[in-house]
Amino acid sequence: MSERAEPAPDEPPSRSGTWRGRSDTDPVRHTTDPVRHTAAVVADRFDRITWRDTYEQSAGLREVAEELTGRHGHATDLLTDVFLAAYKVRPRLRERAEMAPSRLVNHTVVSSLVESPEFAQLRRETAGDPYAAAMAVLAQAAAVRRMLERSREAQERAARASRAQQDADDAAAAVDEALRRAADETDEDGPAPAADAVRQAIDAADAADAAEAAARRAAQHATRALAAAAPGIRAAARNAAGKAAEAVREEAALMRAWGVAPGELERMPFDERARLAERLRTGRLARWAELIGRFRQMADGERARKMENATGELVGVTLGDDLSRVIPSELAGLGLPELRAVFAARYAAGELMLYDARGERPTGQGAIIACVDTSHSMYAAGPGGVTREAWSKACALALLDQARHAGRDFVGILFSAADKLQVFRFPADAPRPAGIDPILDFAETFLGGGTSYQAPLTAAAGLLAEEFDDAARTRGDIVMITDDECGVTEEWMRGWNDAKHRLGFRVFGVAVGAPRATETGSVLEALCDNLRSIEDLTDVHAAADLFRVI
Repeated sequence: MSERAEPAPDEPPSRSGTWRGRSDTDPVRHTTDPVRHTAAVVADRFDRITWRDTYEQSAGLREVAEELTGRHGHATDLLTDVFLAAYKVRPRLRERAEMAPSRLVNHTVVSSLVESPEFAQLRRETAGDPYAAAMAVLAQAAAVRRMLERSREAQERAARASRAQQDADDAAAAVDEALRRAADETDEDGPAPAADAVRQAIDAADAADAAEAAARRAAQHATRALAAAAPGIRAAARNAAGKAAEAVREEAALMRAWGVAPGELERMPFDERARLAERLRTGRLARWAELIGRFRQMADGERARKMENATGELVGVTLGDDLSRVIPSELAGLGLPELRAVFAARYAAGELMLYDARGERPTGQGAIIACVDTSHSMYAAGPGGVTREAWSKACALALLDQARHAGRDFVGILFSAADKLQVFRFPADAPRPAGIDPILDFAETFLGGGTSYQAPLTAAAGLLAEEFDDAARTRGDIVMITDDECGVTEEWMRGWNDAKHRLGFRVFGVAVGAPRATETGSVLEALCDNLRSIEDLTDVHAAADLFRVI
């Protein structure tokens, strides 16, 4: 046995020395414990401000937090962690040992998400974008709910461990207070009152020992419960991250299809962006997105072929002095000193062999005006379920892009019967480009009724005349998109031809699912300089030549 020093006659036998000797390293002591965190993802002040602002702006996040709080007492902390894991470029998780016992379930859920390959793909879409990160949280809400259900026992065990830890901390504080009183009374009143204080300290130490043991047992139970729930949580996390990534990608693709630039989205307030996304996901617009996206892509490709004062398609070899088109075999001569003089002589004489190319130059300078038929018959669906209206509006929106790239005004005229006409103007010299809302209004408007050619074409010619009077611009382009054939009066036709001659505009006709309108001698053929028929409404390339010549 080891020897122990005997106590002084007036000093009561005490285990307070044992507590003092152990107190500096005891993990239960609140004075030496590491800080126990309630957040699994390490975040700075700016990250927390971003989350708080996003949470305040998003009714969806608040609803999810309120609903989950009924299942999990720390749901808001969990949603904060999920948001920051998606928002931060390189999220870092705290060690499990740093977490408060009550937040161990949160740590397990978030670590399961972050460690999945699907979540890495998700962060490519959400990193640095608060809206996209919030959308990822909402997309994973149902899966998070299931994960919490799977970990219900672990949550209960963690709550008990947290309470036991608090009890142990309180007991440790009681020992500290008893020891402090014993020390104070020894100094002031001598050993007799101090003996009572020391006995109280001993009793407090016994209670602290019991609380410590209870806290450790509770923590062990919580750890085992979490380990049992972990496989199910990991599987649910992978599935949730995959679905969230798909949802975020789909919305990004939807925005791109409608021509909403990333910079415009970043400047858009949260609620406005959420309303826009909802508008694009619902109704007829949702069914048009893929078609509109293909039209934009096709038009972009056609624009790439149109370069002012540049060579175009290669058609052979010719002679000349344009050094930008010299063929490689001619250039090879410059590598030999003895042939450099020959090259210089041939260059001076204009006899170098060059690639021969046929250039394509834009000719329109006035406004581009799309007259789109919105009579009842345009609502009919063709092959692939695409309606005539959808094809026509998608083509018109691609023409709007065409006008913007060329710095030209664009006007969309929706027409049906003679008394039904609606005009949407998108001027090139506006202080700010038109936002997405007027474009969606143009796309969504459908007038119904019969068909009249005279009303929209008269309005189009009037707009070009106004442009000519104000800015002396001529050579506008009118694109008439319809599925019907209707008559015009001789008097109106004479005025139409006079306007074409005076203003120098061109008229392109597109008969959507109406081959009769393109027959020889039809009214549409007489009105148009260039006419084509569209039978397959899934084919956007049938209109490709419009974007080469307009």
